[in-house]
Amino acid sequence: MTPSTPPLTWTDTARERAFAQWLDSLCTTHRLAPASVRLASADASFRRYLRVDTADGDTRIIMDAPPDKEDCRPFVRVAGLMRDAGLRVPEVLAWDETQGFMLLTDLGQDTMMVRIDPDSPPASQAYYLQAVDTLLRWQQASRPGVLPPYGEALLRRELQLFPDWYLARHRGMQVEGAIAQTLHKTFDTIVARNLHAPMVYVHRDFMPRNLMCPHAPPLCGSLPPEGADPAGGGPAPDPMCPHAPAEPLGVLDFQDAVYGPVTYDIASLMRDAFLSWEEDFVIDITVRYWEKARKAGLMDFEDWHSDFGAFYRAVEWMGLQRHLKVAGIFARLTLRDGKPRYLADTPRFIAYIRATAHRYRELTPLLRLIDEAEGLQAASGWAFGRV
Repeated sequence: MTPSTPPLTWTDTARERAFAQWLDSLCTTHRLAPASVRLASADASFRRYLRVDTADGDTRIIMDAPPDKEDCRPFVRVAGLMRDAGLRVPEVLAWDETQGFMLLTDLGQDTMMVRIDPDSPPASQAYYLQAVDTLLRWQQASRPGVLPPYGEALLRRELQLFPDWYLARHRGMQVEGAIAQTLHKTFDTIVARNLHAPMVYVHRDFMPRNLMCPHAPPLCGSLPPEGADPAGGGPAPDPMCPHAPAEPLGVLDFQDAVYGPVTYDIASLMRDAFLSWEEDFVIDITVRYWEKARKAGLMDFEDWHSDFGAFYRAVEWMGLQRHLKVAGIFARLTLRDGKPRYLADTPRFIAYIRATAHRYRELTPLLRLIDEAEGLQAASGWAFGRV
């Protein structure tokens, strides 16, 4: 265990014993070293992930998901769909469904978030283009009736997290009267706009923290050496980034996938929960996604195929729904679940919300409400800017 690795602790001694017995039963078959088990990561849910070494020098991941709080079946199902679509996802090696323990292949330790440089869009572009390609593979595999629908009921339930947890619980506002009316009318508009979009498979948290990098970092911004053979095997390189590595990004945290608006995951990718880009970079990557998506037939809707602006406006409206939802979730994680680190990123979402609300006349009442809640002046200008 390295000094930076958090210690592995258990709050439930019975579960700790059950885990030890389960792990012991796998040691011979999978050549595991039980003494090497350490915490790999934890997320906003009740799941956590452990890493364990193998006798041949490799590593495996263990999912610890208490069955009374987490259902692992969607993870297994979506992993199969993604693998069939050509995505790199963890393989389930062993699963105790009753106790909520799962042994998985390890996609590595470097997320895309670790590799990208928030201060250098050019240095980060290759990773984002890889993410776009990964997203397109997933979307092109879409079929209706396979995943739960991201319909009106779910969109509204998510939006309601904002008044319930962010405004009422976090900001102490009375969500009634004119405030409630403003939110009701705004939410009606957001839901209607987003349900109007074409439907595809949606990851629901497609962002750099959930994308795993291959071992070799991409090189972007220079031409191949003179005389180099461009046909060196593997998938065809992106002409806009000829040095992107052949191995695709890995995908994690996909268990909540649904069938919903095509705009959702690109909005998640470029309006991140944990870092903000200047809008010129956001547009640069989004338009590259749009170019590839229309060639794949995903933009055959109204004037989206010929008008990037129409598509981009739809992405903004989808992003607005996500940002309102996540602000509520982050407040709930702090106030209900005792995870205050998430609330520190809430100003980023308020900035996203205000920037979008400033662009559209229908959202002026929402902008005023947000300004009142935050004690801010109305935004000026058109760009997101950094937070």
